[in-house]
Amino acid sequence: MGQERWERLSDTCRVLVTREHGFTTDTLLLAWFSLPRPGERCADLGTGCGTIPLVWRQRARAKSIVGVELQEQAAGQARRSVEENGFAGEIAILRGDAREYKSLLPCQGLDLMACNPPYTSPGAGLLSADPQRRAARHGESLTLEEVAQAARYGLRYGGRLCLCLPAQRLGEAMGLLARYRLEPKRLRLVQQRLGKAPYLFLLECRSGGRPGGLQVEPVLLLEDERGRPTPALLEAYGEYRRDGGQEGD
Repeated sequence: MGQERWERLSDTCRVLVTREHGFTTDTLLLAWFSLPRPGERCADLGTGCGTIPLVWRQRARAKSIVGVELQEQAAGQARRSVEENGFAGEIAILRGDAREYKSLLPCQGLDLMACNPPYTSPGAGLLSADPQRRAARHGESLTLEEVAQAARYGLRYGGRLCLCLPAQRLGEAMGLLARYRLEPKRLRLVQQRLGKAPYLFLLECRSGGRPGGLQVEPVLLLEDERGRPTPALLEAYGEYRRDGGQEGD
């Protein structure tokens, strides 16, 4: 296990991170894009160190939040973070394989599901020598189709699935999700700065939604022409600031 440190998500919330299990800008973007509505029942698949459930609890008022995580170390970090922040009665961290969704999720009992799935399809890209990083980055532990199957089982009719994936997988994702009657309804592309191609997309789908009616939002730029964070990125970050979040051991 790498060295542990606490990182502030806000003045009143912090998350335990290590070299193996931390969070990125993409994590915070998905947490913001998928913020629950008051009273919703929510789940985050592949929650890692638990950042998305913590952000949801800080910035929204969901009825219940579940984080599902396969890797023991990450699940342990997430549980410690939940307890550290006093959220044990509001966030449940389940250690389990999201592919076994029927034993982890209520059938059609969720309003919202989020997932930051492995970015690389099975058999594509160079495999990391680190088994924990390999599980997080490659679709060997959880494929996009398995995410779709879990969402169709767990979401109520009209419930929302929110994902972030590399831009080059947009066509694949739109087609696959629609086959599972998870109709794409909201899309936002993310790019580092003007003049660069989008590297990421954020997508919201509705379970059982009618085809069509996709809302394409303005491209989210992370940096302005001087390399400073844009207002859109600062909105997504909320109270989090990467330059001052680390607290040490």
